[in-house]
Amino acid sequence: MPTREINKTGLDLIKGFEGILDGDPTTVNLDPYLDPVGIWTIGWGHAIMIGSEFLRGPENKKRAYALYPGGITLAQAETLLRADVLDSCRDVESQVRVPLNDNQFAALASFVFNVGVGNFKQSTLLRLVNQRDFIGASREFPKWNKSNGRVLEGLTRRRAAEAALFMRP
Repeated sequence: MPTREINKTGLDLIKGFEGILDGDPTTVNLDPYLDPVGIWTIGWGHAIMIGSEFLRGPENKKRAYALYPGGITLAQAETLLRADVLDSCRDVESQVRVPLNDNQFAALASFVFNVGVGNFKQSTLLRLVNQRDFIGASREFPKWNKSNGRVLEGLTRRRAAEAALFMRP
């Protein structure tokens, strides 16, 4: 269990950018949907996994729906998000070696939630944070706005919001 949790501002940032799409808006509960990179997702960015692999591609729609028959409630989506974010918080704690304020921690947790800890570990962003070069680190967020080499407007906006939160006292 991480010793730090994401603050409300960081959690709201994640919710705002992950959205809460519904694969079948004719039903009461939330159903799985394909995210922009083709991963089956439910709730606020909860990637559906089979074993240790992401469930990918439109051909797996029946499989995704079979894993969540009837979908999930908003409360269940909140529970999934909080559990996923705890993992991101743990990842930030394990990699960052310097003190962070609550907003810096939240911005990094949001970043890790989106790009994964593997990318974070290898990033110049993390290196600069650990060197206490917070201004330099804030300039690294915008560089992470691509998926498969393609700039995504949503990622551009998200990285700008994370950088702004990171620099907020």
